[in-house]
Amino acid sequence: MNFIAPKSTELLLREAESEALYLKLIEQINKDFNLANEGIDFPLSITPDELKIQLHEKIYRMIQYKFAEYLNLLYIIDVSEIEIKQLDGSDLVILAEQVSFLILKREWQKVWFRNNFK
Repeated sequence: MNFIAPKSTELLLREAESEALYLKLIEQINKDFNLANEGIDFPLSITPDELKIQLHEKIYRMIQYKFAEYLNLLYIIDVSEIEIKQLDGSDLVILAEQVSFLILKREWQKVWFRNNFK
């Protein structure tokens, strides 16, 4: 059983739901944001679409106004530095969307491994 990262946010969230791990994904996101002192508390009742939108908005605001905290968050979550460096930062909205996907992908990887290799 190998971990294969989904290619988009929509596919990732659909996979998390189909494996009944969506709530664990939300819990992991909340936990890591709080570890980085970026209090975020997504309710477990949040829909995948709302999660995607709110995470995107949070990352966008962090890039604009709290860049040091944003970098700390990426470090805490353990987002791939190589993947971050490959992104084009010329459009902040697109950058925030891409970083949100990388965060979701890393959080999903943690949840998936924990579930499959307990």
